[in-house]
This record gives sequence, C-alpha cells and structure tokens, in this order.
Amino acid sequence: MLAENIFPPIPSEIVMPWAGYSVSQGNVSFIAVVTAGSIGSFLGALAWYLLARWIGKERLARWIDGHGAWLTITRRDLDQVDDWFDQWGSVAVLVCRMIPGIRTLISVPAGFAAMPIGRFSLFTAIGTVLWTALLAGIGWWLGDHYKDLAAPLSWVSMAVIAGMFAWWVWRVVRQRSARATTS
Repeated sequence: MLAENIFPPIPSEIVMPWAGYSVSQGNVSFIAVVTAGSIGSFLGALAWYLLARWIGKERLARWIDGHGAWLTITRRDLDQVDDWFDQWGSVAVLVCRMIPGIRTLISVPAGFAAMPIGRFSLFTAIGTVLWTALLAGIGWWLGDHYKDLAAPLSWVSMAVIAGMFAWWVWRVVRQRSARATTS
C-alpha cells in the first residue's frame, strides 16, 4: 500500500482484496491486513503531502506548463483542484481517501494549502482505515465466493483497463490538439 500511494498506477483495489483473500485462506488475520495496509497507505499519503508542501503550487505549475501534457494535466486543472480544495478542505481529505484514482492525489492540494499536519493526519488516517478495511473485507468475501465470481469478473477487469487506456489516449490527443492550436 505504501508503493500504491507513492506510484498511483498500482491500485489499492487489487492489493487489499488480495490481502483479504489471504485472510479467507487463514494465512493472516484481518486486523493485521488492515493495520499493515493502513500504515503503508498513510505513509504514502504523508509523503505526497510533504512533497507538495516542499515544492509548492507555483513550482509545480511551471513544471506542468512544460511537461504536463503527457500526464494530461494543465495549469487550469491545477487551479481548479486548488479552488475545489479551498472550498472542501478537511472533508475532501476524508472523503477522497475512499475514492479510487483520487485517494492518493488529494494529499497534493492539502500540502499546497498548508493544511495543518495534525488535521491532515487525522482525516487521512480515518479515511485510509475505512477504505483499507472495506477492500480487505471485499477480498475476504470474494475468497469465500471465488468459484462463483471468477468468470464474470475477468471480462469486467479487461473492460475497465481498456476504458482507462482509451480515456488516457483521448486526453493526450485532446491536449496535443489544443497545444497545436495555440502555438
């Protein structure tokens, strides 16, 4: 889970259910899985928060101006996230910890906003434990029902991966077109 938070393409939605599956097989306790997953996730979130505080929004905005296209990020995107975070603050940290794709990245606007580290840590810990326990619980349940679910889930996984790739390609093409138009 630490690696998942440092390098977001590693999805917690795979890591924790596998750990939950291990619980269903009697290899480890549920408490140990949730504790280890939560600690790793928390440390990864804290690393992004501290990095964002250290780098600052303006330095990142300058980098995005030159290199953001391949990540499909623009300065406008950064400003929108910053404005959104100013409106929601602590609630955003708590709720976004349980939203795939956003859960890691919410640490960045929290760091830019210099959210007090105690508040950030509290809301991150609560959201992280809830998310980790949910995913581990799903994995535990799936482990007990694997035979009934294996075939239907294989095609759903492939469809999700294909959809994510198509979205990324669309964003890159759209941004390159916009850059070509403004150049």
